[in-house]
Amino acid sequence: MAAALEPAEVEPCPEPPAHRLSVAELDRELDSRSELIDDKEFDIPQVDTPPTLESILNETDDEEESFILEDPFLLNIDNTDTHSYDTSSVASSDSGDRTHLKRKKKLPDSLSLHGSVIRLSLLKGISAQIVSAADKVDAGLPTAIAASNLIAVGTSHGLALIFDQNQALRLCLGSTAVGAQYGAISALSINNDCSRLLCGFAKGQITMWDLASGKLLRSITDAHPPGTAILHIKFTDDPTLAICNDSGGSVFELSFKRVMGVRTCESRCLFSGSKGEVCCIEPLHAKVDLRDHPITQYSLLAMASLTKILVIGLKPSLKVWMTFPYGRMDPSSVPLLAWHFVAVQNSVNPMLAFCRGDVVYFLLVKRDDSGAIHVTKQRQLHLHYDLINFTWINSRTAVLLDSVEKLHVIDRQTQEELETIEISEVQLVYNSSHFKSLATGGNVSEALALVGEKACYQSISSCGGQVFYLGTKSVHVMTLRSWRERVDHLLKQERLTDALALAWSFYEGKAKAVVGLTGDTSKRKAVIADRMVEILLHYTDRTLKKCPDQGKIQVMEQHFQDVVPVIVDYCLLLQRMDLLFNQIYDKMSENSVAKGIFLECLEPYILSDKLMGITAQVMKDLLLHFQDKNRLENLEACIVHMDITSLDIQQVVLLCWENRLYDAMIYVYNSGMNDFISPMEKLFKVIAPPLNAGKSLTDEQVVMGNKLLVYISCCLAGRAYPLGDIPEDLVPLVKNQVFEFLIRLHSAEGSVDEEVYPYVRTLLHFDTREFLNVLALTFEDFKNDKQAVEYQQRIVDILLKVMVENSDFTPSQVGCLFTFLARQLAKPNNTLFVNRTLFDQVLEFLCSPDDDSRHSERQQVLLELLQAGGIVQFEESRLIQMAEKAEFYQICEFMYERQLRYDKIIGCYLRDPLRKEEVFNYIHNILSMPGYSAEEKQLVWQKALDHIEELLVLSPGKAADLAAIHFSEQLESIISNLQDQFLLFQFLRSLLDPREGINQDLLHLPPCITEQFIELLCQYSPDQVLETLKVLEYCRLEETIQRLQSKLLVLTQDDESSAEPSLLENIEDTLMKTIALCQRNSHSLDQQQREALWFPLLEAMMSPQKSSGSSQCPHSESLKSLTMQVLNNMAAFIALPSILQRILQDPVYGKGKLGEIQGLVLGMLDTFNYEQTLLETTTSLLNHDLHWSLCNLRASVTRGLTPKQDYCCICLQQYKRRQETADEIIVFSCGHLYHSLCLLSKECGVVTKGLMRWMCYKCNSSNKGGKLSENFSELKKGTAASLAQMSSESVLDPQQIQAFDQLCRLNRGTSRLALLTELARGDKHGLLSVSHGDPATSSVFQNENFQLHLTPPPLAEE
Repeated sequence: MAAALEPAEVEPCPEPPAHRLSVAELDRELDSRSELIDDKEFDIPQVDTPPTLESILNETDDEEESFILEDPFLLNIDNTDTHSYDTSSVASSDSGDRTHLKRKKKLPDSLSLHGSVIRLSLLKGISAQIVSAADKVDAGLPTAIAASNLIAVGTSHGLALIFDQNQALRLCLGSTAVGAQYGAISALSINNDCSRLLCGFAKGQITMWDLASGKLLRSITDAHPPGTAILHIKFTDDPTLAICNDSGGSVFELSFKRVMGVRTCESRCLFSGSKGEVCCIEPLHAKVDLRDHPITQYSLLAMASLTKILVIGLKPSLKVWMTFPYGRMDPSSVPLLAWHFVAVQNSVNPMLAFCRGDVVYFLLVKRDDSGAIHVTKQRQLHLHYDLINFTWINSRTAVLLDSVEKLHVIDRQTQEELETIEISEVQLVYNSSHFKSLATGGNVSEALALVGEKACYQSISSCGGQVFYLGTKSVHVMTLRSWRERVDHLLKQERLTDALALAWSFYEGKAKAVVGLTGDTSKRKAVIADRMVEILLHYTDRTLKKCPDQGKIQVMEQHFQDVVPVIVDYCLLLQRMDLLFNQIYDKMSENSVAKGIFLECLEPYILSDKLMGITAQVMKDLLLHFQDKNRLENLEACIVHMDITSLDIQQVVLLCWENRLYDAMIYVYNSGMNDFISPMEKLFKVIAPPLNAGKSLTDEQVVMGNKLLVYISCCLAGRAYPLGDIPEDLVPLVKNQVFEFLIRLHSAEGSVDEEVYPYVRTLLHFDTREFLNVLALTFEDFKNDKQAVEYQQRIVDILLKVMVENSDFTPSQVGCLFTFLARQLAKPNNTLFVNRTLFDQVLEFLCSPDDDSRHSERQQVLLELLQAGGIVQFEESRLIQMAEKAEFYQICEFMYERQLRYDKIIGCYLRDPLRKEEVFNYIHNILSMPGYSAEEKQLVWQKALDHIEELLVLSPGKAADLAAIHFSEQLESIISNLQDQFLLFQFLRSLLDPREGINQDLLHLPPCITEQFIELLCQYSPDQVLETLKVLEYCRLEETIQRLQSKLLVLTQDDESSAEPSLLENIEDTLMKTIALCQRNSHSLDQQQREALWFPLLEAMMSPQKSSGSSQCPHSESLKSLTMQVLNNMAAFIALPSILQRILQDPVYGKGKLGEIQGLVLGMLDTFNYEQTLLETTTSLLNHDLHWSLCNLRASVTRGLTPKQDYCCICLQQYKRRQETADEIIVFSCGHLYHSLCLLSKECGVVTKGLMRWMCYKCNSSNKGGKLSENFSELKKGTAASLAQMSSESVLDPQQIQAFDQLCRLNRGTSRLALLTELARGDKHGLLSVSHGDPATSSVFQNENFQLHLTPPPLAEE
């Protein structure tokens, strides 16, 4: 039959890489172990006695305990549709996948970083001959593929086409007649040496072929139960042993033997499909170099059923090494298995990748010294798509195919997605018909048929780093691109920047999925560097050619700014300065814009000291460019970082001086000529003349002076200016040169009348303090040798001569000098000598009483001098005397503190106008803080008490705070001694008003002090009386009320005939305040005390009416209204009969004048009637509505529930299949049905007082957890619980309560405001009388829908 097929023109099949894993590759694997997945790995617990295969076969899937995942929400168990069993095409198969749209996490998009990692190619020769075979010999469509050194393709009519590496058809095995009997080829397998081919058929038969001769060696029909299709058939590393898996879910071991020239096959069942259907098998294959690995002797086999993974050993005897239950997932997702040897933790071991849905598990298999096998679970890979194929390319890289036929290249260690491509053009072949066993009548379980919708196990085969994809009319091969191909691929797309970035990642060893780099690290880097140099030169030429010839200069600049920095960057990374400054710079110099951009790109590298050596031509061009662009600051920053020995020094100095680049000028002198004096001379020439003439310096001259000081400081400290260090051998020489320069008697070009020591004098005039600081730092560095001592004494003598004998210096400047000297003299190893008489002269100068100018400055200078150690140079008594005379109170404080005379310091603070306010903190600190003796504290306490009135005048608030803390027992004496009444008022307000912040518990004042304060408050701040009374804590209530009532009585007994509206307003305002006071205090009084409080106020309001008569009083109505307000407020605290009795006991009204108070009495009676009617009506309405709500609640509780489905919403099993005696069926009003044990596993049941409370898992999960936890917290507290209907009792769940609340809202009646308005109307016919007239006058209570709806009460707990 092979002769009947005419091979088409073919192109060579990509040569598979060698199968051998070299030692160098293993070493690289081990070297990269720091990047491998070894963090947080944990072992699957080992058992003493591993389970036998028989015990696992006898387990039922229903009793399986799910493996707990790190993130169970990624499984989307609740969204699984268990009824989607329909066969669908590739395009529609994803439509039933409801989980792929709801993923939690996406992998980072790194495609731009890694470039194109894989290449997908069409094998034209094989594809053409597959189509030709279908047309010419009726071979049918392709169904399965197996790849090794040969490629085998099975067809739907039972033929197996064998192709070599050149895509030439070598054999056509089988015939269409056999195909009609056996069905389509459903599985293929080639052994290690490519000598045998196993074919599995859709009707269950198995054939073995000799690939050398094309002869049929075996035809096996009894290896497994008849009527089931072969799903998988796999050779092991032992050529006499193979494994097959049929559509019944069973797994069989096939042992091939040849006895007496007769070939036989023995079959052994490894796993029975009746106990759990296996749909994927994968034996462990080892490469040639790893054939002697200790784990290969066990001949490991991985099997995946619908609920668990098994790893068993076929040799030396059958043994189960690991079971891994992976929980419940989307039933339509495809289980996948793939082995590969990886290097982890200094050893190479097999790793099993298992995936189903969107999670990939990595299981590392190891063998210990005792021969036991251990399995450790590595970090999981969570995806945002469902997988239908997983293939290792190498130990670090895997290719994943998702359910929408997209390939994803993943790096295993980093879990980074390197590339994604669409392969729908392949038209991948699916194995759905074999999983449904259509050729034998479809006698498979629904679960296996559902998995088969997306099964493509036999359409994808990998070999030697290549993956072959079988389409309906073609075969494609996917290979990893070599590193050079990946770079060139980006170059073809003109993505030069990305190409360079990718090449640099190869150079650094950070790239992923690297192919084609061999040798040691230095050799690999050399190869990559050469390629990068080619790209950079090409990049340069291309940039210059594509530069726009016409247009704006900004466009040209932008064009080069996008490119030139990249070229410079990579040249420096490669350390190819020769390339950068010769070939590339020469090319860039042809274009003036490109040349300018190139030079500007060098600046950041120069400033960061990454670019030190620059050719003379480039440096010269750089200086000229920055000068032309007027970017002088940038130029200066670059000069001080460069090696300028190759430049014209004089030209650069002139350039710097003309453009005021002083830092650069100093740097050039120092580093170019080792000249440290000339820069100082040039700068002194600029700043000395205006200082000597007494003129103010310009900003530019101030900058020069500051730079000069910093430069001198650096030279004397051995540091280079503006950065770096002076060479160690030059440091002593530089110090001596600078000192000799500073102490020169005259300058080199000085005039005849020039004063001595011009340089020291100039620096002292410029900034005395900073210059002396420079000298102080220098003295710190000096060693105690003879020359250093001489230098120090000499410079001090010069300073004294210049400043003391000259009147040009201010007191501050002179003080700075002597402060400097005092610090030097106070050192323990001091060798300086200064005449003490000079210090006395300085003291006289600073404390001169006839000079009031610069008072604060002179005091501060003297204080600094004393603090620096200069006090030892003075007589203390004379110093204090002169300081008091000069009003230097800070000096006095300093001296008194040295003498521990703290009481004297209080007077210093009080006399110092600038620091008066600080006296309070000082007194408080002395009296409160430890470290002072009792005698010292007593003196300070007495001094503060003597000056308390001065402290009050200074700040009443702070004085009151101080008195409350430290003088609480003397408060009455202080108050009695104060003569100024307003000052006393301020003191008492700060002391007694809690709003001022003083703790009232510290005060123990008699009540008369508080009454005195209220009296003063009425006098000085009457508008604050009420607010203050509200917050006063210690106040005698009777006296206060009596004062207010007396005031009110005086106001109301005035001549009403002449009363003005302002008087009535004043009466009303005072009355309101009095009523408010009585109300606040009535809550804490008994009935008798309340009457004694309120009745005087009532009497005060009614006495004007009794005295004048109601007919004669022009304001009687206003007074009656005010009296009615008093009565209404009294009624809340005093019984109405008591009020009436008190009124009738009055002699005036007891003699027949009740008519005058008729209105008051009737008003009181109306109020009583209204409140009584309101109480009775409300009670009736509440009782009626409570009865109505309880009836509705009972009806809701007793209503039956109808479930929406007949299976548990958690375990997805029909409720009738569960046989546990302790299990009950829970049905909720929302229609969801559960097993009670399933709800308990989800923590949806809580026992409260012996009663089980249930909550619907799906409904509460939809609330994203927040509401569920809140409901549970209420449930556990015993509040209103939602109950599900069980067979033993009827209770409500949350949905029923929600529906009931909605019903109540729909039937809500009249608002509360309308009810109260209606009740308040009150007519003579009664509040609830029926009206038959005008509809406008009808009551809301006559509405037929009127109901007072109440929230249902909580269910009573039994």
